[in-house]
Amino acid sequence: MPVSGQPALLLESVSRTFGSGPTAVAALKDVDLEISPGEFVVLLGPSGSGKTTLLNLIGGIEKPTGGRIVMESIDIAALNAKELSAYRRARVGFVFQFFNLVPTLTALENVEIIADLDGGDGTRRSREALVKVGLGELTERFPGQLSGGQQQRVAIARAIVKQPTLLLCDEPTGSLDMVTGRQVLAALREQARVAQRTVVVATHNAAIAKIADRVVWLHSGTVVRQERVAVPVGAQDLQW
Repeated sequence: MPVSGQPALLLESVSRTFGSGPTAVAALKDVDLEISPGEFVVLLGPSGSGKTTLLNLIGGIEKPTGGRIVMESIDIAALNAKELSAYRRARVGFVFQFFNLVPTLTALENVEIIADLDGGDGTRRSREALVKVGLGELTERFPGQLSGGQQQRVAIARAIVKQPTLLLCDEPTGSLDMVTGRQVLAALREQARVAQRTVVVATHNAAIAKIADRVVWLHSGTVVRQERVAVPVGAQDLQW
């Protein structure tokens, strides 16, 4: 596991409540969490445990009702809408269960959509991102010509092309079979080990926890347990 004296992410007493009064729902309750740079963390729990809400708060999609979320000395909870947009654009890459690729664009063009927002040589950076996820030979394929695992790896390339510090993944293998799911997890694991990105994966699949540096269990909006994985297994060895 990467070791660093300065956490990539620090959450202190983070809560998120939806609604008010007797119908209020506490999605997260006083969550304390510290994540190191380059760490691969799995958030594990059933549907409704607060995993997605936690990812949304870390990614600046939603704001907490209470508490602090600090990334590289930036208190995300204190940012306004414009600042949050800049934070998401510069520092965070998102990978979701569904690939959300544009079907009429090639794999390369799907990545270029994001690369071009940052200026520079978007085509070169997009090709490099696709090579990093093992799709260097399939850049001109359309989504319909790719397997589910390949489409998800295009989505990962799209997330990393802007060189984010943080990669947030919500059930990234939820719609994949085991073989293609392993390929996607291997690509994500590589981002932590080689690119030294901090990767946080939310899943209900307990098997995926075996490849993590650390597992954080959530239940009913509360962190109930954390455990460091002594020897993470390779993605190719996972069974579910």
